[in-house]
Amino acid sequence: MLFNMVVHHVICLQAHAVLEMNCTEQQLTAAVVSEGLRPALAGHSSSAPTGFPSLIQRCWDANPQNRPSFDDIILELDPILECRKRVEEDEKEKALVDPSIPLGDEGIPSLLAYQKSINWFTEGENLSKRSCLAADSGVRIWPDPFTDPSAYHPVLSWGSFGTCGRRETMEDTHFLMPHMCGEKDIHVFGIFDGHRGAAAAEFSARALPGFLQSLGSIKEAFVKTDVAFRNELDSHRKSKGVIQKDWHPGCTAIVALIVRNKLFVANAGDCRAMLCRAGSAYALSKDHVASCPEERERIISEGGQVQWQVDTWRVGPAALQVTRSIGDDDLKPAMIAEPEITETILFVEDEYLRWLWDVMSNAEIVCIIKDTVKEPRMCSKRLATEAAERGSKDNITVIVVFLHPVSTAERIY
Repeated sequence: MLFNMVVHHVICLQAHAVLEMNCTEQQLTAAVVSEGLRPALAGHSSSAPTGFPSLIQRCWDANPQNRPSFDDIILELDPILECRKRVEEDEKEKALVDPSIPLGDEGIPSLLAYQKSINWFTEGENLSKRSCLAADSGVRIWPDPFTDPSAYHPVLSWGSFGTCGRRETMEDTHFLMPHMCGEKDIHVFGIFDGHRGAAAAEFSARALPGFLQSLGSIKEAFVKTDVAFRNELDSHRKSKGVIQKDWHPGCTAIVALIVRNKLFVANAGDCRAMLCRAGSAYALSKDHVASCPEERERIISEGGQVQWQVDTWRVGPAALQVTRSIGDDDLKPAMIAEPEITETILFVEDEYLRWLWDVMSNAEIVCIIKDTVKEPRMCSKRLATEAAERGSKDNITVIVVFLHPVSTAERIY
């Protein structure tokens, strides 16, 4: 807890310095995203010490004259730290008197301690391992023995970057799995955008690759992951009330599978993938959202509820915009996990793949990558930073995969 307070203090000072350089709000946001800083103002329901949120707020005052100096901050932090120490000691004494109160981090009582103890990454990874062990064939079903040996084979390089952006928590996750199971011409990449918590995204990022390897079908891998997550969630609910009954996490998902010169993209939700071919952008997925008439009709025909709320069509009491996802067990069976799959033959003109949602058009992304040093992670980071600077209010995750050899010093105009 004390460490977190010091981190927040450092963020305040760094933000103070950036503001002094007359950066705009969008530029500051981009800088925060790029450097991994997380300025945050604790709410009334948090355990932040009295006076600490006020101190942070004054450090971010629009008028530089109203911001505290470095010496003022140090003077105000000392009594805040002392006050927090006394509160923690009192909480520990209460826990000793009442052993039914679970202890959280640093021995501090927390009603969320049990829920935090569930590592959804581990849950998904364990399931993935069991799935792989159960399949004797592994991924031998993927290579096509009749593939033309003269066909074009892309040479891949890849990178990714993810950030909370303007959100307080990170609910996105992703995986990069080049050379799946040692196969030199089979590569898999995926992004999972969580909502109502990160549990579904974290579980799926580990479980889905295992199902893909054992089943040899992207569609089945999505559906099996959905069923497995909901079963795991239900199992935890029945175990000592570990998870709230009214908690129904979910995630959208997009996965790209490259088998030699064939590209398969499976999408369930509103994540987006794009292919750059000869300098032009081509969409590889379409959004599954309630504002789409076909998706809205499907939801209604399967007994789901769709209504206009705020500014768009939304699904069920949860008011989700997406109509396909993994998890969201309270919205089944209308909210399906079955993905739409596109198949593309890759040619030498194909330059790279990109996953990014929200505030930039495909054409704009092509221009940005064209003017960036050709290193995949650097391109990913620049796109994420640009999305933040343009006002994205969501978590931001970007994957860039180049499909032919590029020099890290290359810059094309």
